Amino acid sequence: MIDPEGIEFLCCDLEVEHTDVRVLMLAWKMQSEKQGYFSLDEWRKGLKALRADTVQKLKKALPELEKEVRRASNFEDFYSYAFQYCLTEEKQKSMDIESVCLLLDLVLGSQFRPQVDGLIQYLRTQTDYKVINMDQWMGFFSLLMR
Repeated sequence: MIDPEGIEFLCCDLEVEHTDVRVLMLAWKMQSEKQGYFSLDEWRKGLKALRADTVQKLKKALPELEKEVRRASNFEDFYSYAFQYCLTEEKQKSMDIESVCLLLDLVLGSQFRPQVDGLIQYLRTQTDYKVINMDQWMGFFSLLMR
């Protein structure tokens, strides 16, 4: 099992910040179930899928992984995964507004900056909702993809 400290070491080796969206993309590729951890099985499957058996090969695979995630056929799955992955408790169904804002910025900010900024501003100033559930999260995606 690679724990959060191990992931930080991996990020240093890959020369990416642990908050970089590519780390989340890597978790998606590995089908990691628990935030901040990669099981041995997840690690093996992910590296095999990326055809990477060294840190250097993994580092070189990141741009291709980013392209794969950004393809329309994969992006909705990645977007959905990001929400599920970032839920901190097993039976948790919703996420607090501030966490949602950070995740929106991470996952969508580079592609949809004006829309994400507007949505984040709205979420931070509205008073009707304290949390966002998966249906609402996917609703944001649907609005952006129109």
